[in-house]
Amino acid sequence: MRLLVFNLAMDSDDPILGFATRWIAALARRVELIQVVTMRAGRVEVPDNVRVYSAGKEKGFSEPRRVVEFYRHLVRVVRTDRIDVCFSHMIPIFTVLAAPVVRAKSIPIVTWYAHRQVTTTLKLAHHMSDRMVTVAESAYRYKRDKLSVIGHGIDTDLFSSAPTCLAEPPLILSVGRLSPIKDPLTLIEAARLLRQRGAEVQCVFVGEAPERDRVYLQRVKDRVKELDLDGLVQFIGAVPNQEVVRWYRRCFAHVNLCPTGALDKSALEAMSCCRPSVVANEGFRSMLGIWADRLVFRHGDAADLAAKLAVLLATNSEDREMMGSELRRQVVEGHGLEHLVTRLCCIFEDVRNR
Repeated sequence: MRLLVFNLAMDSDDPILGFATRWIAALARRVELIQVVTMRAGRVEVPDNVRVYSAGKEKGFSEPRRVVEFYRHLVRVVRTDRIDVCFSHMIPIFTVLAAPVVRAKSIPIVTWYAHRQVTTTLKLAHHMSDRMVTVAESAYRYKRDKLSVIGHGIDTDLFSSAPTCLAEPPLILSVGRLSPIKDPLTLIEAARLLRQRGAEVQCVFVGEAPERDRVYLQRVKDRVKELDLDGLVQFIGAVPNQEVVRWYRRCFAHVNLCPTGALDKSALEAMSCCRPSVVANEGFRSMLGIWADRLVFRHGDAADLAAKLAVLLATNSEDREMMGSELRRQVVEGHGLEHLVTRLCCIFEDVRNR
């Protein structure tokens, strides 16, 4: 099979999108050739049967220029190569832009989308796609007629457990961009409540704020100062995947504060490292199994979050190890990279044959 893939970035060092390179490498082991058209290229490490073409964001190209480059690469690929399936990852505008060209060549389109928002662009992409794929039922809120749930694609070889290296005092970790939807203020308030109750903990945020949320991040940091939590709360910034693994392994618990919707990768990465993720997203409940009542808190409720963290702090090491092993198993079976690649290849074969 020969694939054409659209994505945002091909850069092994990107702290958020670096996983895309590992996805492509895993897919490349199952197919004959992959042609990737990406918005930005950085350090590209791919197998010999992968070709990568950038629309030039890393060169400072404007958005209109990137659209031109996108079409230039797309038209050349479909003219010179026999493409079996087109896979559009994350951004539905890729599907909308490419559909007239690939449809003219009778190439089926599979579009990945995992977000609570339902936009006009998504509706168009749904209509133009042969299949939509997402990470969980709660992560796709439009029509179900073309939908397949395939998991998140966590690299469970990278995100794995290690000999005990827990930080002291116990470390509460939150990984992800610092934006209002991520609700860091609730975790900061929960940390304050834990300290008031005599719990010795530290709280670390790993991730950056996008440009549009820089003012919000300053408000968050100001709140830390107001509560006199400078010694308890740290902001590390964005780090590569290889380094964030070490943070997961050091924490006693990871906290994800997003409301119900798409399953955040960071929560699954922590579980893959055998660390419990305390979550506000009810979409996680089924995979948390018998641990759900301990690990799901009411969204925006700092007191409930503090109570859940206090229970984890009091949990003995044997029970925590049992919990961590079971959570990792759930990630491997439902959201592991090999599971996702197998599901994708089956879907690609199906749409090609139709």
